Amino acid sequence: MPIVYDQPGLARRSLFGSGVDIPREPPKKRRRYVIYAAVGTVVLVGATLGLRKLRAAAPTVERATVWMDTVKRGPMLRQVQGQGTLVPEQIRWISATAASRVERIIVRPGTPVKEDTVLVELTNPDQQLAALEAERQVTSAEAELVNLQATQQNQRLAQESVVATLRSELGDARRRATADDELAKKGFLSELERGQSRDRANELAGRLEFEQKRLGALSQGMAAQVAAQRSQVERLRAIAQFRRREVDALRVRAGVAGMLQELPLQVGQSVAVGALLAKVAQPDKLKAEVHIPETQAKDVQLGQRATVDTRNGVIPGRVSRIDPAVQAGTVKIDVTLEGALPQGARPDLTIEGTVELERLENVLFVGRPAFGQAQSTVGLFKLEDGGDGAVRVNVKLGKSSVKTVEILSGLAEGDQVILSDMSQWDSADRIRLR
Repeated sequence: MPIVYDQPGLARRSLFGSGVDIPREPPKKRRRYVIYAAVGTVVLVGATLGLRKLRAAAPTVERATVWMDTVKRGPMLRQVQGQGTLVPEQIRWISATAASRVERIIVRPGTPVKEDTVLVELTNPDQQLAALEAERQVTSAEAELVNLQATQQNQRLAQESVVATLRSELGDARRRATADDELAKKGFLSELERGQSRDRANELAGRLEFEQKRLGALSQGMAAQVAAQRSQVERLRAIAQFRRREVDALRVRAGVAGMLQELPLQVGQSVAVGALLAKVAQPDKLKAEVHIPETQAKDVQLGQRATVDTRNGVIPGRVSRIDPAVQAGTVKIDVTLEGALPQGARPDLTIEGTVELERLENVLFVGRPAFGQAQSTVGLFKLEDGGDGAVRVNVKLGKSSVKTVEILSGLAEGDQVILSDMSQWDSADRIRLR
């Protein structure tokens, strides 16, 4: 019998039958939706896991922008390098000995000078007056010495006259005493008179001895006075000579043969005591002052061979002095030059100095990378795939030189590595070269 549906899910019989509606359940679609969702989830998870296992594309680097080198085996010369200047071995600094004023400048910097060449003339009235006063004191002391010697000569002559008179009187007294003895023996003279003659002779003998001692003491005193006065004269002469040298120093001389390097003065300028007046050096006797980084200076020793590059020639030399202190992160060393100076070499010329530390035999070495210190481990890109790609490897470095470094492990002879700064690819373990 035909069935008529009035509403979804409801059915009723035909008009020929009963008119009562019969409820019907709709078709079940939930199971199909669940299956679809499960399949989609499985596909999504699988795709995610597959993508995670895929390797990220290696970044591409232009081959012309990187610096590469090949690992070699053989002898490696260890060197350290630094910048510096050429300086004279002997420099004479001329300073002012007193406050003065510049009167005249005779020689300008850059002029060859001799030892007695006058560079500049100064004036100082006080020093000139002091020199004149010193000369006057010397003259006065010399006059006093002459007067003292004349006075002492008169005193000595007077004393010698007294001694001579007493000696004469003593002779007469002794002769009289002898005559009186003869007369007394014959009875012509009394004993009293005879005794008086003897006493007179003895008295004169005593007085003569005393005056002779006085003459000796006077001579010693006179000699001491003359010596003291002469010492005073010599002292004043020394002072006068010193004052004359001070005045003479106002005519500033070079003192050594060489080249006048500096003369920072102007006519009429006042200079203080100790102020720099001039600098004279010998331009044909130069040495190199090289500043070595403090991290590389620990192996530098006296006597090591060195070379100095003046940009116009290379001069051999040896390390002659090492500064005990570190300044501005560098250690200053002096290199004595052993070769002829190239043309154009002069004081204060900028140079590049290289010191040879040691020679390592039969070691692996490569060019020094942009980053990485000696005795450390660094990551370097080693070329693979015929040179079209590079992979990062850990390389242990040994002793280093200016341009090379020893390889302890991580690389083999013949390997090609990139030495340029690759810090912008720190996150990549592999790169492609184009």
